[in-house]
Amino acid sequence: QVQLVESGGGLVQAGGSLRLSCVASGRSFRNYAMGWFRQAPGKEREFVAAISWSGGPTNYADSVKGRFTISRDNAKNTVYLQMNSLKPEDTAVYYCAANRISFRVVDASRYEYWGQGTQVTVSS
Repeated sequence: QVQLVESGGGLVQAGGSLRLSCVASGRSFRNYAMGWFRQAPGKEREFVAAISWSGGPTNYADSVKGRFTISRDNAKNTVYLQMNSLKPEDTAVYYCAANRISFRVVDASRYEYWGQGTQVTVSS
């Protein structure tokens, strides 16, 4: 089992920045690729970014490329999502998730473990 707890969400104006954190506990964190997803009201959960177990290769949705950066610190069992140049359309609940397959996985159903989510609201 892996337990994931997100933090760092909040209300920010368009153009602002936020950094989300996700702390993992339980089985070995470094065995898992980690991803961030988001879900806006009335919409399906969508892939945002993922990072390999080593912290090297990353993968981003086109909608966030150049604005968001995913990183991880295996010594702290933590994955981060730095979000810059935020837009109102980035408003959603953000979830971190873990999978043992690959950082290339964008299908939410292939992620094994999920956090409870943190709300990000971007005002115009």
